[in-house]
Amino acid sequence: MNAEVRRLPGRVLRSRRARDYTLITLGTLVTAYGLDAFLIPNRLAAGGVSGLATIVHYVAAPVVTLPVGVVMLVLNVALLVLALRMRGWRYLARTVYGTVALSLAIDFGAPFIRPLATTDPLLAALYGGAITGLGLGIVFKAGGNTGGTDIIAQLLVRRVSLGIGQLMLAADAVVMVMAALAFGPTLALYGIVAVFVSGAAIDLVQEGLSVNKAAYIISDASDAVADAILSDLGRGATAFRARGLYTGTDREVIFTVVSRRELDPLKTLVRAVDPQAFVIITDVHEVLGEGFGKFEG
Repeated sequence: MNAEVRRLPGRVLRSRRARDYTLITLGTLVTAYGLDAFLIPNRLAAGGVSGLATIVHYVAAPVVTLPVGVVMLVLNVALLVLALRMRGWRYLARTVYGTVALSLAIDFGAPFIRPLATTDPLLAALYGGAITGLGLGIVFKAGGNTGGTDIIAQLLVRRVSLGIGQLMLAADAVVMVMAALAFGPTLALYGIVAVFVSGAAIDLVQEGLSVNKAAYIISDASDAVADAILSDLGRGATAFRARGLYTGTDREVIFTVVSRRELDPLKTLVRAVDPQAFVIITDVHEVLGEGFGKFEG
């Protein structure tokens, strides 16, 4: 193997690592802004360790000032130890970085960030949830996390039949109950709104906008349909053999991916070739290669 080729994976990994840490830093800054500007000053505990730290901050305020970032860092120590035992140092490095970066960003940014929507908790919940979700989504996409229930969810997702979002939701429910006891049910309900908005924003960043469509086409004229897709739409298509369980007939299923604007021409094309065709269309969040997106570095 050529020496230059052998060195290529190492360079790619180093470049990817630098990019990931840059994204984690950006994500923590965005998340910290959402917390400092909207959630913390409005006493909205939007789940997770940040929500729990917000509760501790306000409950302890009459006696002692406990910065939210410091409280988060203390609460994360046990979870970081658990992450080390289950996933090793490589996983923990990004976790420690994200956790410390977010805690520092929250406490150092708090004196300089103006609280917003202090008279409208609904706006605070919507914008705070969206911005923190955007930041967390960036962190997750880079393979990191910011500690707290994020660690629990990412460690358990391979061991239980629940997704990361569902596991985080279960942990957030516990924090919501505590928020209701500390701040009252109204602010706790606004906190729940922030949790759901944040989750939607995380999914949007992780999965991307649904800008493409995948189509499965079952037709007796599969060859003609495939030729039309290739020649008229200029899109690729893949055919695979299938058998109808009701009729017992072997036939081909055509699979293709098109953009939104090409969806109606695709349906028109299929209808013109075979009006009896059976077509299944579904959303595709991310498509790489063959005329669509490019693989990131």
